[in-house]
This record gives sequence, C-alpha cells and structure tokens, in this order.
Amino acid sequence: MNKAELVSKMAEKSALTKKDAELALNSFMESVEEALVGGDKVQLVGFGTFDVRERKPRQGRNPRNPEQVIDIPASKAPVFKAGKTLKEKING
Repeated sequence: MNKAELVSKMAEKSALTKKDAELALNSFMESVEEALVGGDKVQLVGFGTFDVRERKPRQGRNPRNPEQVIDIPASKAPVFKAGKTLKEKING
C-alpha cells in the first residue's frame, strides 16, 4: 500500500474527504518526525512505538573491492516496534 492508497482508505473509513485525510496523515508524519528529531519516542498503545536507536561506528568491506576495509561512522536510525495488539492481529 502506498501513500495515495492509504489516504483513500483513511478517507473511506473516517468519512473525511481525501484532501482532509491527506492533511491528517501528513500532520501525523510531521509530528512523529519532530518528536524523533527532538529525542522523544512516540508510543501508540496497542499499535506500536517509534523510536531512535544509536548505531556504533564500525568497520565494513567495500562490496566492489572486498579487500578494502572502510570505516562506517556512528549514526542514528529510526525504528518501529509493533505493539502486542497489532502482532496478535497479524498472527491471527
């Protein structure tokens, strides 16, 4: 499902126009982004948690030249952990 399909589904389920549903989805995504950038985590009980994890610096190999060792710098990565209710629905 892509963004346009999600907006259509949201509009259908909520009796909103597609334009309002898209505005709501964009607002949600911006709010989550702002929270993660600010160092917070977003916890939606029953659905899941959006969080930021630190990745340590490490060494890797260049795929084009496996003999060449490269240094990979530390970084932050957004992660999503599904909640118990969502996992139960997926697993039936």
